Amino acid sequence: QLQLVESGGGLVQPGGSLRLSCAVSGFPGFTLDFYAIGWFRQATGKEREAVSCIRGSDGSTYYVDSVKGRFTISRDNAKNTLHLQMISLKPEDTGVYYCAAQLLTSDYWLPPVANEYDYWGQGTPVTVSS
Repeated sequence: QLQLVESGGGLVQPGGSLRLSCAVSGFPGFTLDFYAIGWFRQATGKEREAVSCIRGSDGSTYYVDSVKGRFTISRDNAKNTLHLQMISLKPEDTGVYYCAAQLLTSDYWLPPVANEYDYWGQGTPVTVSS
């Protein structure tokens, strides 16, 4: 069982920046090497969508088209932490951002699908508004 705790959300003006963090803890000897981990977001009245994910073993990344060039995902396997650096934020980036992890059992992990992720944090709200 893993525990994921997000931080870093808040209110920001359009064009601003935020950095989200996710601390992952688990059983003794746990490592992100065997997981895909990433960020999903859910806006009011919309389905949860994958924003950006990373494969722990090799750092391969995924970004939804709407955030390419603006968001950067990174992980620190030694500290079991995940970050999402967000710049040039837009009102449509508003939503609750969830950190999630999936234990990988094969090389196929894309595209990220929410119901295939096993562990979820409580979410951190991001509001982009003037």
